Amino acid sequence: QVQLVESGGGLVQAGGSLRLSCAASGRTLSNYAMGWFRQAPGKEREIVAAITWNGDRTHYGDFVKGRFTISRDNAKNTVALQMNSLKPEDTAVYYCAANRSYLLRVSRSQYDFWGQGTQVTVSS
Repeated sequence: QVQLVESGGGLVQAGGSLRLSCAASGRTLSNYAMGWFRQAPGKEREIVAAITWNGDRTHYGDFVKGRFTISRDNAKNTVALQMNSLKPEDTAVYYCAANRSYLLRVSRSQYDFWGQGTQVTVSS
């Protein structure tokens, strides 16, 4: 079993930046595809960004490209999401997810392990 813990969320004004991090324990993240998802109240959880096990491919949800960057450090067993130019519509709980796959995974149903989430609130 792998446990994921997100951190770095908070309150930020529109146009600001936050860096989220996801720390894993129990299992190494090597050979795991990783993703960041977000869920706003009353809405379904949606993909924010995903990255392959070795970081050779990435995927970003729409309206995220150019603003957010996903990265990973397998030696430290962490995954990060740098978020710039934040908008009020980015307000959501952000979740880190893992899937034991060499492939890029972009669907919620494809992920096996989830963190508890960290709140990101962007004010106008």
